[in-house]
Amino acid sequence: MKKTLKIAGIVLLALLLVVLAYVAYVFLSYHRIEDNLSLTPEGSASASVRTDIPYTVVSYNIGFGAYESDYSFFMDGGTESWAWSKERLDANLANIAQVLQKQNADFYFVQEVDAGSTRSYHRDESALLRQALPNFSSVWGQNYDSPFLFWPLTQPHGSSVSGLMTFSTAPISSSLRRSLPIEQGVMKLVDLDRCYTVSRVPMENGKELVLYAVHLSAYTSDGTIALDQMEMLLSDMQSEYEKGNYCVCGGDFNKDVLGNSEEVFGVSAGEYTWAQPLPESLFQGKDLTLVPPLDKENPVASCRNADAPYHDGQYLVTVDGFLVSNNVSVSAATVIDTGFAYSDHNPVSMTFTLLP
Repeated sequence: MKKTLKIAGIVLLALLLVVLAYVAYVFLSYHRIEDNLSLTPEGSASASVRTDIPYTVVSYNIGFGAYESDYSFFMDGGTESWAWSKERLDANLANIAQVLQKQNADFYFVQEVDAGSTRSYHRDESALLRQALPNFSSVWGQNYDSPFLFWPLTQPHGSSVSGLMTFSTAPISSSLRRSLPIEQGVMKLVDLDRCYTVSRVPMENGKELVLYAVHLSAYTSDGTIALDQMEMLLSDMQSEYEKGNYCVCGGDFNKDVLGNSEEVFGVSAGEYTWAQPLPESLFQGKDLTLVPPLDKENPVASCRNADAPYHDGQYLVTVDGFLVSNNVSVSAATVIDTGFAYSDHNPVSMTFTLLP
């Protein structure tokens, strides 16, 4: 009996040491990517940007290529931690690329583009998207670089290297990664790192079209961090506008950009409180406008909750959209209905004109 208890004690001690070692590894390996990091544009583009010409921009959170309609994610209450398989991932990424190509847009913002993550079998998804859009100038900015997450135990999520992409038919002269504020303490391990990228496109009138790609925090304890992030982003855009430049931002704000998605789509948020409306006070005193994508005759949500495979009655919300400075005139903004076939997000589109 004493021998059995001794063995059990040794096993428990060994497990405790493993857990403590892992916790130490997570905290010691945690780091934030540097702020004001220069990014290198790639690819060739020959178009020019002028005023008084309509342009189209599309934003799409591709969910690292994993979120097919039958997919659910463990951090949202679902079950999966990786894409279903290498083969299904590649096929789904090809479908995503076709969706983007079909839009024939002048600019694209793409979120959750992995470039070496366990969850996406270490595929370089940025290379695939560049192949799909060969005549664009493009930038990939790393949004986060997480240590190995040993959960769920049956299929650990692993490490994640994921980023934001910007595509332009006109040459991008320079690009910068800006680090956003995130939660502190233990929650920083869940929120990973966050950023937005700032890409500059010279215009014929001597000004610049400044493209902001963004993916704000979702997994926060109280939701206020996303508002701090918005304040930083808006301050940056306002500064560029005051210099005479044109600002267009697109991405996943992880906020209810409609302000009343429950009413529009007739589905209750229930216990899900992560997508709150953006306070109007954020925009007071600024020459910036939030552009929510919505066809009032045929409303389509931009995002489904990933607690289960896509089904009727699932929580729907529009968290994807655009921000523009007041020298940008918007004529249309809508959600492109893919039926959530390839991601837990639908792409969103905006048509705009740069004013003289």
